[in-house]
Amino acid sequence: MGERVICPRCGANLFSRRPNFVHRGAALTLAAVFFFILANAFPFLSLKADYRESDMLLAGSVSGLEGQGFPVLAGMVGVFMLVVPAMVLAAQLYVLLPLLREQRLPWARHICRALHEVRRWSMVQVFLLAVLVSFLKLEKLATLTLGTSFWAFVGLIACMAAALAAIDQRELWEKLEAAQP
Repeated sequence: MGERVICPRCGANLFSRRPNFVHRGAALTLAAVFFFILANAFPFLSLKADYRESDMLLAGSVSGLEGQGFPVLAGMVGVFMLVVPAMVLAAQLYVLLPLLREQRLPWARHICRALHEVRRWSMVQVFLLAVLVSFLKLEKLATLTLGTSFWAFVGLIACMAAALAAIDQRELWEKLEAAQP
């Protein structure tokens, strides 16, 4: 798969190179963007109790929290569920797509540095866990159906995690320095 340097004494992996990490990272990031769009376009889940039925969109969770009197929580959910993931995906594309042609855009190094700091603030996994816990609690009170958006959200999480894991930070910086501005 890639080149590795292994300690002859203990057998630990000291250094490894991931071939085609830019191609893999860009492809997974584009897939994550596709899933992000789907997750925001379709119902996340449907709730049916007695004769009432309600669909919840991902962005609707923000307005729902605000309508229930939790504006601070709504703002935090909006930022960490919609804004930060969108910024992380946009930044990854801004850095990776030009590197496919061995070029870099202006501010790519600064954006790469900011991306490294900001990506830990993307809380999509925490939101999914909270939804699953709520799903288990509400299941006894009403009929819940997971929508297309839920499964796209799962795909988004998988693709974002895989894209971030595919990118070798050391090699990324080397490629950014070597790329033509």
